[in-house]
Amino acid sequence: ALTAAVLVAGAVVLSTLGSAFVAAPKAAQAPVQVPTAALSAAALVTPTMAHADDGVWVPALSAVGAGFAIGLAAIGSGVGQGIASGRCIDGISRQPEVADDLRGVLLLSLAFMESLTIYGLVIALVLLFANPLIK
Repeated sequence: ALTAAVLVAGAVVLSTLGSAFVAAPKAAQAPVQVPTAALSAAALVTPTMAHADDGVWVPALSAVGAGFAIGLAAIGSGVGQGIASGRCIDGISRQPEVADDLRGVLLLSLAFMESLTIYGLVIALVLLFANPLIK
């Protein structure tokens, strides 16, 4: 009897929660049509906006790009190095006699992974200090 009561209560809770997350149907709205002339004007004005009167846009966006370059390079390299180090530790714990071989391969692969982070740093420094986009 207690099991049946719990099953009925669970079914009631499930049906209540299941209907709570279903979105109510809405009337379909027609998509907003943007005139082609407005899109063409925006496409023509966008390069002009990047070279504003005081020339702030390109250096500011270059700084943002430099931040993304070094950030993504560091995140990717950090995740790769963590995975490689963990697998190496697993391998050494399973076969301690090949620890020297695994350690050498690990250090070589960590150096290659770190070189990719250094490439991201070089791109960030180029964007910050020797930016080819600034006239």
